[in-house]
Amino acid sequence: MPSDRPLLSLRVAFARQFYRHARALLASPSDVANPLIFFFMVITLFPLGLGPNPDRLATMAPGILWVVALLASLMVSAKLFASDFEDGSLEQLALAPYPLALTALAEVAAHWLATGFILALVSPLFGVMLGLPWDGLPVLVASLFLGTVCLTLIGALGSALTVNVRRGGLLLSLLIIPLNVPVLIFGTTAVREAVIGGNPESWLALMGGLALGSLVVLPIAVAAALRVSLDS
Repeated sequence: MPSDRPLLSLRVAFARQFYRHARALLASPSDVANPLIFFFMVITLFPLGLGPNPDRLATMAPGILWVVALLASLMVSAKLFASDFEDGSLEQLALAPYPLALTALAEVAAHWLATGFILALVSPLFGVMLGLPWDGLPVLVASLFLGTVCLTLIGALGSALTVNVRRGGLLLSLLIIPLNVPVLIFGTTAVREAVIGGNPESWLALMGGLALGSLVVLPIAVAAALRVSLDS
C-alpha cells in the first residue's frame, strides 16, 4: 500500500541523513581521533628517520604533510559506508524516493567535517613540528581544506565500489591512490610555492576547481557504485 505521508524536501532529506551520520560519528570518537593520532605519529617519525636537520625537514615538509594527509584519508575511507551496508540501511537508502547521490553526499559531508576539516584545522601544528616556514602555514590550511574535499569524495567512490568485499582495503588502495595523485601534486606545489615566495594562488585555484568538479561529478559516481555493489 502506498504511504499517505508526504515526501520530505531534498533539503530536509539531506539534513536528516547528515545528522544521522554525524551522530554516529560522535558516538564513536575513535573514528574521529584515529586519523589525527595517525597523522601525529607519522609526523613525529620523520625527524627520527631523516635526522634533526631543520633545513632539510623544512624543504621536505610540504610533501611529507600532504602524503601523510592522503594516507590518513585512505585509512578511514573504507569505513564510510560499511556500517550502513552491514545493518541494511544502505539498501533502504537505495529504495527511498530520494536521489541516492544526495543521501550519499550527506554522509560524505559529515565524514569530511569529522576528519578532513579537523585535519586541516590542526595542520599548522604539524607544519611547525616539521619546521615549515610561517609563510606556508595559511596555504597549507587552505590547500588541505580544498584537497581533503577531493580526497574524501574519491575515498567515498572507492568505498562504494568495495563495500561488499571482505577485507577490501588493498583493493580500495589500488583504486583510489592513482586518482589522488593530482590532488597531491597541486597541494604540495601550492605549499612549496608559498614557502619559496612564489605564487600559490594559481595552484589553489586549480584545487578549488578540482573540488567543485568533484562535488558535482563524484556523488553521482558514488551512487552508481553503491547500486552496483548492492546488486552484486
